[in-house]
Amino acid sequence: MSNKPENGRKKLDIRSLWQSGTIQKNGRITYDVVWNVILFFIIIGVIGLFFAGGVGAGYFASLVKDEEVRSEEQMKETIYNYSETSTMFFNDEKTEIGDVRSDLYREEVQLEQINEHLRNAVIATEDEYFGEHKGVVPKAVMRAVVQEVTNSSVKTGGSTLTQQLVKNQILTNEVSFERKAKEMLLALRIERFLDKDEILEAYLNIVPFGRNANGQNVAGVQTAAQGIFGVDAKDLTLAQSAYIAGLPQSPFGYTPFYNDGSIKEPENLEAGIDRMHEVLERMHEAEYITQAEYDEAMKFEINEETLTDPKATVLGTYPAINQEVQGRAKALIKDHLMKENGHTEKDLAEDDELSEEYETMAERELSAGGYQIHTTLDKEVYDAMQKVRDSYTEGNWPWGKETVLNSEGEKVKVDSPLQLGSIIIENSTGKIYGFIGGYDFEEENLNHATQARRSNGSTMKPLLVYGPSFDMGAAQPGSVIADVPFYYNSGKEVRNFSRNHRGFVSARYALAKSYNVPAVKQYKKIQSQKPVENYLVKMGMEENLVKDDYTNESMALGGLRYGITVENNVNAYATFGNKGKFVDAYMIEKIETKDGDTIYEHQAEETEVYSPQAAYLTIDVMRDVLEYGTGSRVRGLLYNRGVDWAGKTGTSQSTRDSWFVATNPNVTVGMWTGFAEGNMQNLNYNSRTQGLWADVVNAVSELRPELMVPKNDFQSPGGLVTRSYCATSGLLASDLCSSVGLAKSDLYDADYAPTKVDDSLISGDFVRVKDQLVLAGPNTPGEFIIDGGGVTLSPEFLEENGYTSSEVLKELLPNSGAWSNVALPSTDSIGSTASSIDNDGQAPAAPGSVSASGSAISWSPSSSSDVVGYRVYRASTPGGSFTQIGSTVDNSLGFSGGSGIYAVRAVDYFGQSSGLSGTTTVGNPGAPEPSDDEGTSSNNSGGNSNSGNDSSNSGSSNDGDEDSNDSNGNNSGNDEGNSDGGQANDSEGSGNNDSGDSGSGDDNSEGNSGEDSGGEGSDDGTGDGSGSDSEEDSDSGDGSEGNDSGADDVSDSQEN
Repeated sequence: MSNKPENGRKKLDIRSLWQSGTIQKNGRITYDVVWNVILFFIIIGVIGLFFAGGVGAGYFASLVKDEEVRSEEQMKETIYNYSETSTMFFNDEKTEIGDVRSDLYREEVQLEQINEHLRNAVIATEDEYFGEHKGVVPKAVMRAVVQEVTNSSVKTGGSTLTQQLVKNQILTNEVSFERKAKEMLLALRIERFLDKDEILEAYLNIVPFGRNANGQNVAGVQTAAQGIFGVDAKDLTLAQSAYIAGLPQSPFGYTPFYNDGSIKEPENLEAGIDRMHEVLERMHEAEYITQAEYDEAMKFEINEETLTDPKATVLGTYPAINQEVQGRAKALIKDHLMKENGHTEKDLAEDDELSEEYETMAERELSAGGYQIHTTLDKEVYDAMQKVRDSYTEGNWPWGKETVLNSEGEKVKVDSPLQLGSIIIENSTGKIYGFIGGYDFEEENLNHATQARRSNGSTMKPLLVYGPSFDMGAAQPGSVIADVPFYYNSGKEVRNFSRNHRGFVSARYALAKSYNVPAVKQYKKIQSQKPVENYLVKMGMEENLVKDDYTNESMALGGLRYGITVENNVNAYATFGNKGKFVDAYMIEKIETKDGDTIYEHQAEETEVYSPQAAYLTIDVMRDVLEYGTGSRVRGLLYNRGVDWAGKTGTSQSTRDSWFVATNPNVTVGMWTGFAEGNMQNLNYNSRTQGLWADVVNAVSELRPELMVPKNDFQSPGGLVTRSYCATSGLLASDLCSSVGLAKSDLYDADYAPTKVDDSLISGDFVRVKDQLVLAGPNTPGEFIIDGGGVTLSPEFLEENGYTSSEVLKELLPNSGAWSNVALPSTDSIGSTASSIDNDGQAPAAPGSVSASGSAISWSPSSSSDVVGYRVYRASTPGGSFTQIGSTVDNSLGFSGGSGIYAVRAVDYFGQSSGLSGTTTVGNPGAPEPSDDEGTSSNNSGGNSNSGNDSSNSGSSNDGDEDSNDSNGNNSGNDEGNSDGGQANDSEGSGNNDSGDSGSGDDNSEGNSGEDSGGEGSDDGTGDGSGSDSEEDSDSGDGSEGNDSGADDVSDSQEN
């Protein structure tokens, strides 16, 4: 057998190959090749990684290149600048009015005041590595990058609590790589400056937590705990903590409340409950809670029983305060920011864009700055004032109509209630203690105490006419102003409400009775001395005035173009109560930051407007408004009637506005009522206004007697004297003036007291014409002159004062009291001007209705207005001649002539006599006698007899009958003397007889005794855009107030 291998091949000897080293050599070659290949790929990979890292680093750097490097101080300031709700307080500094309205409500809390469960729950849920990382968790970042690159549907997020803090406090909520890169960079820096507790505290105070039980957006755990469960953050249970900790992931998805505060339906609460369970599971996994705690907390339910109830918000409880305080606080914060940045009011006035910028900044600061706003408002006083309003408005409250635009832009009439506004201001400080903002503030969203501008009617008279006049020395309370026909420069007549005139009245009486004519006359006297600029502007009214107001004559009656607010008016009256010094009214005492720093504290500043003497004189005159003037009913409505109140009523054009403002030594209180459109006629409006005022005063006096019921009266400042003056001229009373009862006395500023003795009166011969004493003329029959003579006004005095027209003379003398002892002079004695007795050249009308009774003949008076007396005649027989048997100034005459036929003639001021009247027969007259020897004939029954003895030639035997036919009957209604005419209604219902000025207690009769009892009416203004006042005493004392509704309505003098 052969030993060779098959096919001729040699058999491979592995052992020999190994022994020879062949295998090892070949292996080393293969390894070198494989390793070189692997190493190549490793090198390529490392190079790629470095390249990618460089690109990534470069990209990261490009994203954050614009982010400034912030200092530690800047970082901390920004982080701790929480958006926190500002709060308003009443004047006790502890009773909250409520929070300032904001888009987000927040309240800061310290970490130690936050329940430990809540802290752990947030860490377990939002940042499990919070205690380990340095601001960023790389693994989480990579995971988020991969998810973003791969567009994964699952986004687990990678933000730590520190990053979330950066996002909320430093950066915007923009979703971009740039913002994310900046967020990471800043988070790393924050971790260098703040410790973990500081970061956690900041986070828990800034993160949003959905809505509270009122539907408001809330942030911060304290606000969330109170708003959701009604407890503080330190008192939360484990389950409540877990629920709140789960909210930041989806604040409005998980919140249990809708935006109106209502609780979500059970199925819509499930998401929030599931999130709470998830938080509890994470806390258990992280061993923050035990199994038992976990099991117990999982049983907690979210429903109406476990959630808190809505709380009264400031908007619901005090809507008017909310709006008012926020508006004032924003203005103060704007001013603070402006000054802090070195700007001035002038800068903002000249730069609208800059002003708007500060307006926005102030709005943001107020709503999110966490300020503590302390007001002057007294909660109990404010509430009491609202109760007074409600006691009226819930009853028979008047409603009118107002024009509004409907949804289609068309003008339609809608029901509109009578509105009201009231305010209480402390005189010496300007503090506003309370106000009434209107019938229903939420209906109009307009504060009628501080925002609505209205004509202030006659309440302007003390502010702009009498106060300034007393201050300038242009008038004093005893100065006499003739209430006679008077005209504006436009030619339009200035009217008193009653359309009557009272003749000579003092400034005191004219203001107490609110006569319009004396006010406008006096205002025109001082207009050249710029009373608007020197008085109203000094009292803070400049912003309410327009150019025309500075020259408008009817400003004296409140005729402003747009009007003033109740606050403006009451604040100005407080100037009188503060001895003539104006102190601007205010409502915000101070504003503090959330850290307790004061950025604003009110400092009162006084501006002298009236001298102390002028202020006191005005106060003294306004006391009479409540004593016998247009506000006399108020005193009887007050519980504390001994308080020294001084005030003024006011009514505007067409009775759209009704006012009563009064001051005492401590406070000033004002009340306004009015319609947006239309008037208050027939609504007993002044009684309602004064009743509301008195009820407010009574209610607040019970709560704050130390404020409302001062122990002392107004004190005289010194420099005042009492002087006796004559009621015709206002000069020192002469003996003649005193003898006829026209001497009065009053208070004066010593610098402006009268020094000249009155010379307006002279003595002389007088007759009576229509019950008015008139100086006899040259042709006046002497038989009718009053025995002993009388007193008349000096022609020189009348000329000097412009009292020369018949229109004026007829109204110059009041028609009662001591004035009946004074006569007017004749026509000729006043030069070429007309007298109060006009000579029409016609004989007077004969008397009528002659009759006999016993031993007296009587007749009805002549209808002529200038008759001074009557002559009586007798004929012995029918057809016989008539002989004068006597004369009289009366309408009857006794006789002793026995039987006969009797007739009467009327004799006028100029000596002309009428024809014979009809006759009356007494007894049985004898046979016929010759004709009437007075020369009257059947065709001349109205003939004149100027001789005064009526014994002329004979005439017709039928004289008496013809005279009877020609007599004008008994028409006695043509009274053109100084009668006040019909009596108008008294708006105030005082019912008092006029006793004249209060003065020093002497005889103060102004001459309208028994007439003027406290009403107000209206004057139509100038007719050229000026306003008007409807206030004045209306003389009847029946408790209602009338209105001048004449044809000349100045509609643009008022403003809604």
